[in-house]
Amino acid sequence: MSTDIKRAWGELKRRVSECQKCGLCKKRHNTVFGEGPEINCRVVIVGEGPGADEDTLGRPFVGKAGQLLTGILENGGRIPRKSLYITNIVKCRPPENRNPTREEAAACDEFLEAQLLLLHPDIVVTLGNVPTQWLLKTTQGITSLRGQWLDWRGIKLFPMFHPSYLLRNDSRSKGSPKDLTWQDVKLLKSKIDELN
Repeated sequence: MSTDIKRAWGELKRRVSECQKCGLCKKRHNTVFGEGPEINCRVVIVGEGPGADEDTLGRPFVGKAGQLLTGILENGGRIPRKSLYITNIVKCRPPENRNPTREEAAACDEFLEAQLLLLHPDIVVTLGNVPTQWLLKTTQGITSLRGQWLDWRGIKLFPMFHPSYLLRNDSRSKGSPKDLTWQDVKLLKSKIDELN
């Protein structure tokens, strides 16, 4: 990694850790910047915002939803979590794990934009309505958009259900959210394989 890129990552992390642009900073324990390879990263996963476990540990997707996400990626798609960069629309936990507001997402947008610019991935996977609607500037829901390859600034964008939604919808029957996610992660793996 070049010195300039290292410096850019370090500066971005510092700015996120010191951010006070919205009210989410008032009750956070930690900012949750993101994690994964910072160079040569083909796939970035973007979630909504940190939960309680993430706020405590300062790492994305480490609670129940994160464990489910890791299992789906590694078991369903043979995609090692460590090969992906994982972040969220907002870097501080919304109270009671509610969805971030538009104002909160806007306050954090420059950080997500910078991460995506530095990473320059081939694929962005959005988990749930919030990141999908934010990046695509649409009101269309995840149910109608999931499993499709969409264009976002010349990058392939692939919406999937958020793992917390799958925890609330436990059925594995054909056509259920879990079944559809299993199909989606296989499509994702095929697309990653095409890139190699």
